[in-house]
Amino acid sequence: MKRAKVMLGIVVFGLLVSGITVWPAVPELKMAVSLVWGDAAPGGTLHAFVLKAIEGLESMQANYPFMLYAHDWLAFAHIVLAILFAGAMRDPVRNVWIVQCGLIMCALIPILAGICIPLRGIPLIWFWLDFAFAPAAALPLWIALKDIRRAEAEERKV
Repeated sequence: MKRAKVMLGIVVFGLLVSGITVWPAVPELKMAVSLVWGDAAPGGTLHAFVLKAIEGLESMQANYPFMLYAHDWLAFAHIVLAILFAGAMRDPVRNVWIVQCGLIMCALIPILAGICIPLRGIPLIWFWLDFAFAPAAALPLWIALKDIRRAEAEERKV
């Protein structure tokens, strides 16, 4: 069960980081642009999109700050999910449903991204950035599920 708990801890950490980093989105995006593209003129679809996203977030903050309330709820949702998975760490066998639910959520990530990215006019390369979250969370969840199933089988033997 130790490895299952470590795997769930990885998911908890990822969700917390994903949640907390929603708030400083503009400085983070500016830092990413600086690291990846430096001072180069906008080149390529992704570079242009990230610059447009920064401009949009800054404009929204200046003119419609209430719209960023959606970001607050996005952060909250990630933090709440982290708490849920942290609870599963306490008793993984009893809370196996949380791990199974997490795997289902991972399977739904590419579906949501595949629908919403073109719908919102986001460059298709962004699909792969969003999609990367699915295996990043699914792998530790799958390992945890295997360990939990093994522990369940051992409990039945006793």
